[in-house]
Amino acid sequence: MPDIIVIAHNIRSTHNVGSIFRTSEGFGVSKIILSGYTPYPVLPGDTRLPHIAEKLTAQIHKPALGAESMVPFEYQPVPDFAALKTAGYRIVGLEQDARSIMLDDYTTPDKIVLLLGEEVNGITSDMRAQCDDLIEIPMVGQKESFNVSVAAGIALYRLTT
Repeated sequence: MPDIIVIAHNIRSTHNVGSIFRTSEGFGVSKIILSGYTPYPVLPGDTRLPHIAEKLTAQIHKPALGAESMVPFEYQPVPDFAALKTAGYRIVGLEQDARSIMLDDYTTPDKIVLLLGEEVNGITSDMRAQCDDLIEIPMVGQKESFNVSVAAGIALYRLTT
C-alpha cells in the first residue's frame, strides 16, 4: 500500500472538506494538507477567531463523522511541494489536462501526494507545473467532471488497489 498524502487546495465547501477527510481515513491516507482558502478544523494555537474556527469545525465534522480527528492534518497557506519532493513524494495532480494520464493507466508510486484543486476551476496552471504527474478520471457522461470529494474517492480507490 502506498504512503499517500492528500493536499486539498482552495476547496470552498466545508462539506467537501469533511467528505475528503472521511474518504481519506477509509483509504489509509497518512496526512491531509489543507491549503489556500480551504476551511480547516481547529488546530492547536489556532489564530482564527474562536467562533469562526468552531463553526467551520462543526461544518466539517458533519460529513467527516469524526475522521477529522483520526487523519493527521495541517494547514499551509501554500503547499510546500519542494519539501514533499525532498521527502521522496511524487506530486500527482488530479486534473483534466493535455498531459494527464488516465487513472487506469497510471502506476502508483510508493510515496504519492494527491493534489486536489478548487471545485470549479481545478488546479491552477502554476500548481500543475509543479506536479510530477497529472492523472485524469475517464468520463463517459455529458458532465465534464466529478465533484471534488467524489473524484478524490475514485482516485484514492484506484491508487490503493
